[in-house]
Amino acid sequence: MIKNRLYVAVFCSMLVLGGSALAQREPREDINPRRHPNLAEAQRFIRQAYDKLVEGQRANEWDLGGHARKAKELLDGADREVKLAAEASNRR
Repeated sequence: MIKNRLYVAVFCSMLVLGGSALAQREPREDINPRRHPNLAEAQRFIRQAYDKLVEGQRANEWDLGGHARKAKELLDGADREVKLAAEASNRR
């Protein structure tokens, strides 16, 4: 009985950790700079900020209290919004 509960707990933990890893993606630089130079530059800065966070995590042995992870998630959201702004402009 206890062994089964332990297996369930380990399995659930793996699902949560795997899901959060999949939800986080690195920002892309996929906006055409000729068509949207400002948005492409914003996307480039988002990518640079993301890379600096990764460097900070490595330098601190990944122990930043979850704040770097949260910042990376927010940068991922900003990247998606900038891409959506470019796509909205393309539709006009």
